[in-house]
Amino acid sequence: MVYATNKTDIDDAIYALRLRLKILNLIRKVKSGHTAGSLSCIDFIYILYKYILQIAPTRIHDNNRDRYIQSKGHAVEALYIILSEMGYFDPQLLETYLKFGSNFIGHVSKKIPGIEQSTGSLGHGLSLGAGMALAGQLNSQYYRVFVLLGDGEMAEGSVWEAVIFAAHYKLSNLIAVIDRNRLQITDTTDVLMKAEPLADKFTSFGWHVMEMDGHDITQLKKSLGSLSSHKEKPTAILMNTIKGCGISYMENDICWHHKVPTDEEYNIAVNEIQTKIRLMEE
Repeated sequence: MVYATNKTDIDDAIYALRLRLKILNLIRKVKSGHTAGSLSCIDFIYILYKYILQIAPTRIHDNNRDRYIQSKGHAVEALYIILSEMGYFDPQLLETYLKFGSNFIGHVSKKIPGIEQSTGSLGHGLSLGAGMALAGQLNSQYYRVFVLLGDGEMAEGSVWEAVIFAAHYKLSNLIAVIDRNRLQITDTTDVLMKAEPLADKFTSFGWHVMEMDGHDITQLKKSLGSLSSHKEKPTAILMNTIKGCGISYMENDICWHHKVPTDEEYNIAVNEIQTKIRLMEE
């Protein structure tokens, strides 16, 4: 579940729960979406945009802005909700989500203000991020590049090509974050294509490796906020998460990769989240 180990972070934990309601509402309205995968990464994206990224709606063309690439592009609902909440576009535009002719499609699209790169075909985001990071170093620009990958995506060979490239070119301004919920569309990552031990693999390629709980708001704020450039090394963050986090019947259930809640399931989910919010507010 979403929680905060520091009382001063309770408001952010509550906000993260409310974001889940917005994701549910968006998916329910269009009867399509990647529900559970959006719920596993929403806490990270929220903290990243609110506290970490040196970027704002007024700075989307600033050459020195930080960059964020969501390589797991199917979890687009989480990113759209965050960008609308942070003022990158009018939230009313989400009414066009998945409608014919809309720029708000079912995978991340760079036609949306605040989005750096279109993604969806898994395995390409880290290569894009590595290229951006190298360009920054060559141009003496001091921005950082964050790339969010799914752990199932680690089966893509192009990911490991980018891992080697980033270490070789000493891209200390590149941070890869792996959403380690251990589930894919049909089974666990261990059954389909085991990538573990991820920490050992990244270390052996010359990366600095960190690990954190992707639903502990306090830890996310502290760890991401204390990121420092490790001399001549890119950073890999293994973020342990729960697919479907925040809704009991969705958690760790492969059925919810691309499933839409029925009215009854939606009501149960809303009640669970609202109950958690009330308990945190007491």
